[in-house]
Amino acid sequence: MTTPRAATVLAVATAVIGSLLLSAPTVRESRQPAATVAQPAPPPPPPPVVLTPEEVEARVVPAIVTLVADSGLVETAGTGIVLTPDGVVLTNHHVIDGALDISAVSLGNGAEYVADVLGYDSSRDIAVLRLQGAGDLPAATLAKDTAIGIGDPVTAVGNAEGGGVPVAARGFVTDLGQAITARSSTDGSRNRLNGLIQIDAAVRPGDSGGPLVDDAAAVIGVNTAGNADSDPAKPAPAQPRSYAVPIDTAMTIVDQVRAGAASATVHIGDTPLLGISVTDDARGAEVLWVSIGTPADDAGIEIGDVVTEFDGIPIRSSDDLTGLMIARHPGDAVELRWLDEAGSARSTTIVLEKGPPR
Repeated sequence: MTTPRAATVLAVATAVIGSLLLSAPTVRESRQPAATVAQPAPPPPPPPVVLTPEEVEARVVPAIVTLVADSGLVETAGTGIVLTPDGVVLTNHHVIDGALDISAVSLGNGAEYVADVLGYDSSRDIAVLRLQGAGDLPAATLAKDTAIGIGDPVTAVGNAEGGGVPVAARGFVTDLGQAITARSSTDGSRNRLNGLIQIDAAVRPGDSGGPLVDDAAAVIGVNTAGNADSDPAKPAPAQPRSYAVPIDTAMTIVDQVRAGAASATVHIGDTPLLGISVTDDARGAEVLWVSIGTPADDAGIEIGDVVTEFDGIPIRSSDDLTGLMIARHPGDAVELRWLDEAGSARSTTIVLEKGPPR
């Protein structure tokens, strides 16, 4: 374990109206000075609400869901934050990466739902889901003031170890604006993340996507990564280090997804499938793997081929191909050019199919 959240600033101009005063004849009679009426001082702001740890958990738990993402080979457990009563849920991208089916259980009403992926940004590890048929769900309270300070008390809540039971980990903010390379506990893939909140609470596998809250039970971050190990045979770290995506960063992505505003990193809707995995090559993107029965397989692309052009755009690296796929959708027809093992240039038009989120 946000895109600062975008806000619209309204500049308010005050118009000053000057009026002309006519001079009246001098009056010899003396006048009493106008009395000055003292204005009452404004009342002091109410003291901040201080909740006990148990009260914090009681407010947070009903607004989360436990998640299970099934890729057909493995199941990944995670957590989601309910944003709206009709079931818009915020979680980590790595929780749903590669999932063919996603199920969610509300800890507010105990009901189970099928979750659809509305969109995601894998570069910032954020995904947005919608629970089919959900209504009247308790929604999380998001922090209005996202000015987080080192030393602030925090609580991370999630589906630790995938047991389906909410577990709270308490600690303090130990650093801000941190950059890490996170490794997925499922497939070992790595992702570089920036601008994270660092805490000393023990966030564990299954907590990913859950809320990091302040002492008023308001969400300040999305739990994303931690160094706590799920293997009880290994010693616990002397000082846990865990990380969360700031809520303003996450909500910027949520707003983009809900508005249908795709970008270079934000994908909207179903994920397109080409059917290959690639790595960098001096000539383009070299094919490491071709999935059987996919558009790439049907087109005759083989391991060792090098993709050089995608829909008229030159491919110089694996990132180029990945970035271009973000903007595509299932059903799109693209012109693909590649070099086969003999170095011969080949090309064809491929229609992308629906695949799991990547």
